[in-house]
Amino acid sequence: MKKILFTIACAAAVLSVTACKNKKAAANAETADNGVPAYEVVENAQVDLAGFPVDDEGYTVIFDGTSLNGWRGYGKDKVPARWTIEDGCLKFTGTGAGESQSGDGGDIIFTKKFKNFEMKFDWKISKGGNSGVFYLAREVTTKNKETGETQYEPIYISSPEYQILDNANHPDAKLGKDGNRQSASLYDMIPAKPQNQKPFGEWNTGSIMVYQGTVVHAQNGENVLEYHLWTPKWTEMLQASKFSQEAWPLAFELLNNLGGDAHEGYIGFQDHGNDVWYRNIRIKILD
Repeated sequence: MKKILFTIACAAAVLSVTACKNKKAAANAETADNGVPAYEVVENAQVDLAGFPVDDEGYTVIFDGTSLNGWRGYGKDKVPARWTIEDGCLKFTGTGAGESQSGDGGDIIFTKKFKNFEMKFDWKISKGGNSGVFYLAREVTTKNKETGETQYEPIYISSPEYQILDNANHPDAKLGKDGNRQSASLYDMIPAKPQNQKPFGEWNTGSIMVYQGTVVHAQNGENVLEYHLWTPKWTEMLQASKFSQEAWPLAFELLNNLGGDAHEGYIGFQDHGNDVWYRNIRIKILD
């Protein structure tokens, strides 16, 4: 396993004592004088896409409903037990404990980094459910300053999130600004408009396109948002979100330099404690 050490330079900040469990992990990590934890990006072997089928539209099928080949837990060497195949779907069976992930749960990633691509997928959510689709993610670790142990930081501090949510029944739909935590939104930054989600228990289609920094989210056949990475506007959006330099300096550093120098990363699915299903997961490389 090859590890590349980065030391970050950005303005000092103090994390809130009321932050979530994962924020506290970052706050407790070894921290440089500038207030930002030193971190490592973990580089593991990637899967060869040549072993996956290609459909009639030229998309590589990375989940065919029968196998979890190419998938594993974020920061783990296998797929956590709560992620299973059910009736041809990739299902997460929730604990009902929100982001407090259990040992047999956790987020998962497909072990191939992508740069310019279009990903298509179907999803449905349980009543009051919450999940998310990550892209351009990296596996990031810090060291706990008290124990010296290496700890994985949460995937969402290095990745944008396509929100998956039961808008009608989950309170997150009413938080954030202007609906920017509802389904298909860029979580906590840009709302999906029009908001055309189908009710919980029904299948929705989703897509994410990334090409030379331009990102488009689609839901149920309509493009619902567009934005542009690695621009002053992207930095401005981060500063106005929960991932601002002042509130969460490590997340700001990673997201502002999304994908590192190569501008590439993993696709992942979130364990947010609720039942969620995905199917027809396929991707087309646009390089």
